[in-house]
Amino acid sequence: MDGFSKTIGGGGPNVPAGSHPAGGSQAAAGGGATQRTQYPYVTGTSVIALKYKDGVIMACDTGASYGSTLRYKSVERIKAVGKHSIIGASGEFSDFQEILRYLDELTLSDHMWDDGNSLGPKEIHSYLTRVMYNRRNKFDPLWNSLVLGGVKKGPKGDEKYLGMVNMIGTHFEENHVATGFANHLAIPILRAEWREDMTFEEAVKLVEKCLLVLLYRDRSSINKFQIAKITTEGSTIYPPYSLKTYWGFSHFENPAQGAVGSW
Repeated sequence: MDGFSKTIGGGGPNVPAGSHPAGGSQAAAGGGATQRTQYPYVTGTSVIALKYKDGVIMACDTGASYGSTLRYKSVERIKAVGKHSIIGASGEFSDFQEILRYLDELTLSDHMWDDGNSLGPKEIHSYLTRVMYNRRNKFDPLWNSLVLGGVKKGPKGDEKYLGMVNMIGTHFEENHVATGFANHLAIPILRAEWREDMTFEEAVKLVEKCLLVLLYRDRSSINKFQIAKITTEGSTIYPPYSLKTYWGFSHFENPAQGAVGSW
Protein backbone atom coordinates (compact mmCIF):
# COMPACT_ATOMS: atom_id res chain seq x y z
CA MET A 1 0.00 0.00 0.00
CA ASP A 2 1.44 3.39 -0.97
CA GLY A 3 1.70 6.33 1.46
CA PHE A 4 -1.41 8.14 0.21
CA SER A 5 -3.63 5.04 0.38
CA LYS A 6 -2.20 4.22 3.77
CA THR A 7 -3.18 7.67 5.07
CA ILE A 8 -6.70 7.46 3.67
CA GLY A 9 -7.28 3.91 4.90
CA GLY A 10 -5.77 4.38 8.33
CA GLY A 11 -7.08 7.87 9.10
CA GLY A 12 -3.74 9.11 10.46
CA PRO A 13 -1.97 8.25 13.71
CA ASN A 14 -4.71 9.47 16.06
CA VAL A 15 -7.81 8.46 14.07
CA PRO A 16 -9.24 4.92 14.01
CA ALA A 17 -9.66 3.47 10.53
CA GLY A 18 -13.11 4.34 9.20
CA SER A 19 -13.67 7.23 11.58
CA HIS A 20 -14.84 10.58 10.29
CA PRO A 21 -12.95 13.64 11.62
CA ALA A 22 -16.09 15.68 12.33
CA GLY A 23 -17.86 13.06 14.44
CA GLY A 24 -20.26 10.19 13.74
CA SER A 25 -19.09 6.98 12.09
CA GLN A 26 -18.67 5.19 8.79
CA ALA A 27 -17.82 1.67 7.65
CA ALA A 28 -14.12 0.92 7.50
CA ALA A 29 -12.57 0.45 4.06
CA GLY A 30 -12.95 -3.07 2.73
CA GLY A 31 -16.24 -3.77 4.54
CA GLY A 32 -14.82 -3.86 8.06
CA ALA A 33 -16.69 -3.14 11.28
CA THR A 34 -18.14 0.29 11.96
CA GLN A 35 -15.96 2.35 14.28
CA ARG A 36 -16.64 5.51 16.30
CA THR A 37 -14.71 8.74 16.43
CA GLN A 38 -12.69 8.65 19.61
CA TYR A 39 -10.82 11.93 19.41
CA PRO A 40 -12.13 15.52 19.20
CA TYR A 41 -10.61 17.69 16.48
CA VAL A 42 -11.63 21.37 16.70
CA THR A 43 -12.20 22.16 20.36
CA GLY A 44 -13.06 25.13 22.53
CA THR A 45 -11.81 25.55 26.08
CA SER A 46 -13.47 26.69 29.33
CA VAL A 47 -16.91 28.18 29.92
CA ILE A 48 -17.75 30.06 33.14
CA ALA A 49 -21.25 30.93 34.35
CA LEU A 50 -22.84 32.20 37.55
CA LYS A 51 -26.10 33.50 38.90
CA TYR A 52 -26.36 37.14 39.93
CA LYS A 53 -29.14 39.32 41.33
CA ASP A 54 -31.14 39.72 38.11
CA GLY A 55 -30.24 36.63 36.12
CA VAL A 56 -27.37 34.49 34.83
CA ILE A 57 -24.08 35.59 33.27
CA MET A 58 -21.90 33.36 31.07
CA ALA A 59 -18.46 33.88 29.55
CA CYS A 60 -15.82 32.15 27.45
CA ASP A 61 -13.13 33.00 24.94
CA THR A 62 -13.57 32.83 21.17
CA GLY A 63 -10.69 30.50 20.35
CA ALA A 64 -10.94 27.03 18.87
CA SER A 65 -7.94 24.71 18.64
CA TYR A 66 -7.18 22.17 15.92
CA GLY A 67 -5.36 19.65 18.08
CA SER A 68 -2.82 21.79 19.91
CA THR A 69 -2.83 24.51 17.24
CA LEU A 70 -4.92 27.58 18.01
CA ARG A 71 -6.48 27.60 14.54
CA TYR A 72 -9.62 29.75 14.87
CA LYS A 73 -9.86 32.96 16.88
CA SER A 74 -13.42 34.20 16.30
CA VAL A 75 -15.62 31.24 17.21
CA GLU A 76 -18.76 32.03 19.23
CA ARG A 77 -19.51 29.29 21.75
CA ILE A 78 -22.43 30.98 23.52
CA LYS A 79 -25.87 30.92 21.91
CA ALA A 80 -29.43 31.84 22.87
CA VAL A 81 -31.93 28.98 23.12
CA GLY A 82 -35.58 29.98 22.88
CA LYS A 83 -36.87 32.86 24.98
CA HIS A 84 -35.51 31.96 28.39
CA SER A 85 -32.11 30.30 28.04
CA ILE A 86 -28.51 30.59 26.86
CA ILE A 87 -26.05 27.76 26.28
CA GLY A 88 -22.26 27.61 26.27
CA ALA A 89 -20.06 24.71 25.22
CA SER A 90 -16.56 23.38 25.69
CA GLY A 91 -15.18 20.60 23.54
CA GLU A 92 -15.68 19.55 19.93
CA PHE A 93 -17.22 22.44 17.98
CA SER A 94 -18.90 20.33 15.27
CA ASP A 95 -20.68 18.34 17.98
CA PHE A 96 -21.86 21.63 19.50
CA GLN A 97 -23.26 22.60 16.10
CA GLU A 98 -25.16 19.31 16.04
CA ILE A 99 -26.55 20.02 19.52
CA LEU A 100 -27.69 23.46 18.35
CA ARG A 101 -29.52 21.77 15.49
CA TYR A 102 -31.30 19.51 18.00
CA LEU A 103 -32.25 22.55 20.07
CA ASP A 104 -33.56 24.42 17.02
CA GLU A 105 -35.85 21.48 16.26
CA LEU A 106 -36.95 21.32 19.91
CA THR A 107 -37.80 25.03 20.18
CA LEU A 108 -39.55 25.02 16.79
CA SER A 109 -41.70 22.06 17.82
CA ASP A 110 -42.50 23.78 21.11
CA HIS A 111 -43.45 26.99 19.29
CA MET A 112 -45.74 25.14 16.91
CA TRP A 113 -47.90 23.95 19.80
CA ASP A 114 -48.93 27.61 20.23
CA ASP A 115 -50.29 26.92 23.71
CA GLY A 116 -49.05 30.11 25.35
CA ASN A 117 -46.21 28.32 27.14
CA SER A 118 -42.56 27.85 26.22
CA LEU A 119 -39.73 25.64 27.37
CA GLY A 120 -37.72 27.04 30.25
CA PRO A 121 -34.06 26.43 31.13
CA LYS A 122 -34.87 23.55 33.47
CA GLU A 123 -36.70 21.65 30.72
CA ILE A 124 -33.99 22.30 28.14
CA HIS A 125 -31.27 21.21 30.58
CA SER A 126 -33.21 18.01 31.27
CA TYR A 127 -33.48 17.39 27.52
CA LEU A 128 -29.73 17.87 27.07
CA THR A 129 -28.94 15.39 29.86
CA ARG A 130 -31.02 12.75 28.04
CA VAL A 131 -29.36 13.49 24.68
CA MET A 132 -25.82 13.28 26.11
CA TYR A 133 -26.51 10.12 28.10
CA ASN A 134 -28.22 8.49 25.11
CA ARG A 135 -25.23 9.13 22.86
CA ARG A 136 -22.87 7.90 25.57
CA ASN A 137 -24.79 4.63 25.75
CA LYS A 138 -24.31 4.20 22.00
CA PHE A 139 -20.56 4.60 22.52
CA ASP A 140 -20.75 7.56 20.15
CA PRO A 141 -20.74 10.54 22.54
CA LEU A 142 -21.09 14.19 21.68
CA TRP A 143 -17.71 15.42 22.88
CA ASN A 144 -18.87 18.46 24.85
CA SER A 145 -19.41 19.89 28.29
CA LEU A 146 -22.49 22.10 28.17
CA VAL A 147 -23.56 24.96 30.45
CA LEU A 148 -27.23 25.95 30.37
CA GLY A 149 -28.52 29.04 32.16
CA GLY A 150 -31.76 30.94 32.11
CA VAL A 151 -34.54 32.82 33.86
CA LYS A 152 -38.26 32.14 33.69
CA LYS A 153 -41.21 33.38 35.68
CA GLY A 154 -42.65 30.72 37.95
CA PRO A 155 -45.05 30.39 40.88
CA LYS A 156 -42.45 31.98 43.18
CA GLY A 157 -41.55 34.83 40.82
CA ASP A 158 -38.47 34.97 38.59
CA GLU A 159 -36.65 31.64 38.86
CA LYS A 160 -32.96 31.59 37.89
CA TYR A 161 -31.51 28.30 36.70
CA LEU A 162 -27.94 27.23 36.00
CA GLY A 163 -26.80 23.70 35.26
CA MET A 164 -24.22 21.73 33.31
CA VAL A 165 -23.93 18.34 31.66
CA ASN A 166 -20.84 16.59 30.35
CA MET A 167 -20.22 14.16 27.50
CA ILE A 168 -21.32 11.08 29.45
CA GLY A 169 -24.49 12.62 30.85
CA THR A 170 -23.28 13.57 34.33
CA HIS A 171 -25.24 16.67 35.27
CA PHE A 172 -26.01 18.99 38.17
CA GLU A 173 -27.44 22.40 39.04
CA GLU A 174 -25.36 24.99 40.90
CA ASN A 175 -25.05 28.73 41.61
CA HIS A 176 -21.81 28.87 39.61
CA VAL A 177 -20.32 26.35 37.19
CA ALA A 178 -17.22 26.05 35.03
CA THR A 179 -16.01 23.57 32.43
CA GLY A 180 -12.61 22.53 31.16
CA PHE A 181 -9.55 24.02 32.83
CA ALA A 182 -11.77 26.55 34.63
CA ASN A 183 -13.19 23.69 36.68
CA HIS A 184 -9.81 23.57 38.42
CA LEU A 185 -8.72 27.23 38.34
CA ALA A 186 -11.93 29.30 38.42
CA ILE A 187 -14.14 27.32 40.80
CA PRO A 188 -11.99 28.14 43.91
CA ILE A 189 -12.28 31.86 43.04
CA LEU A 190 -16.03 31.61 42.51
CA ARG A 191 -16.51 29.75 45.78
CA ALA A 192 -14.61 32.43 47.65
CA GLU A 193 -16.10 35.54 46.05
CA TRP A 194 -19.55 34.72 44.64
CA ARG A 195 -22.62 36.26 46.31
CA GLU A 196 -26.26 35.76 45.51
CA ASP A 197 -27.00 39.50 45.52
CA MET A 198 -24.22 40.49 43.08
CA THR A 199 -25.03 43.23 40.58
CA PHE A 200 -24.31 42.69 36.91
CA GLU A 201 -21.20 44.91 37.13
CA GLU A 202 -19.86 42.91 40.10
CA ALA A 203 -20.57 39.66 38.27
CA VAL A 204 -18.67 40.89 35.21
CA LYS A 205 -15.64 41.79 37.36
CA LEU A 206 -15.64 38.35 38.98
CA VAL A 207 -15.95 36.59 35.63
CA GLU A 208 -13.16 38.70 34.16
CA LYS A 209 -10.91 37.81 37.10
CA CYS A 210 -11.46 34.12 36.34
CA LEU A 211 -10.90 34.65 32.60
CA LEU A 212 -7.63 36.43 33.29
CA VAL A 213 -6.37 33.53 35.43
CA LEU A 214 -7.28 31.16 32.61
CA LEU A 215 -5.52 33.34 30.06
CA TYR A 216 -2.31 33.16 32.11
CA ARG A 217 -2.51 29.44 32.84
CA ASP A 218 -4.42 27.72 30.02
CA ARG A 219 -2.41 27.46 26.81
CA SER A 220 -5.62 27.03 24.76
CA SER A 221 -7.13 30.31 25.95
CA ILE A 222 -6.84 33.55 23.97
CA ASN A 223 -7.32 37.19 24.93
CA LYS A 224 -10.63 37.59 23.14
CA PHE A 225 -13.65 36.99 25.34
CA GLN A 226 -17.41 37.05 25.01
CA ILE A 227 -19.91 37.64 27.79
CA ALA A 228 -23.65 36.93 27.70
CA LYS A 229 -26.46 37.48 30.16
CA ILE A 230 -30.04 36.28 30.46
CA THR A 231 -32.76 38.01 32.50
CA THR A 232 -36.55 38.12 32.39
CA GLU A 233 -36.18 40.76 29.67
CA GLY A 234 -34.34 38.32 27.40
CA SER A 235 -30.81 37.36 26.43
CA THR A 236 -27.93 39.62 25.44
CA ILE A 237 -24.69 38.36 23.89
CA TYR A 238 -22.08 41.11 23.91
CA PRO A 239 -19.40 41.58 21.22
CA PRO A 240 -15.97 40.06 21.91
CA TYR A 241 -13.35 42.16 23.69
CA SER A 242 -9.88 41.82 25.24
CA LEU A 243 -8.63 42.23 28.80
CA LYS A 244 -5.60 44.19 29.96
CA THR A 245 -2.77 41.81 30.83
CA TYR A 246 0.56 42.00 32.64
CA TRP A 247 3.31 39.51 31.79
CA GLY A 248 6.11 41.02 33.87
CA PHE A 249 5.75 38.70 36.85
CA SER A 250 9.10 37.22 37.87
CA HIS A 251 7.81 33.64 37.64
CA PHE A 252 6.65 34.31 34.08
CA GLU A 253 10.05 35.70 33.08
CA ASN A 254 12.05 32.80 34.55
CA PRO A 255 9.66 29.94 35.34
CA ALA A 256 12.47 27.40 35.87
CA GLN A 257 14.26 29.40 38.54
CA GLY A 258 14.47 27.38 41.75
CA ALA A 259 12.97 24.30 40.12
CA VAL A 260 14.36 20.89 41.03
CA GLY A 261 15.71 18.78 38.18
CA SER A 262 17.36 19.28 34.80
CA TRP A 263 14.48 21.17 33.17
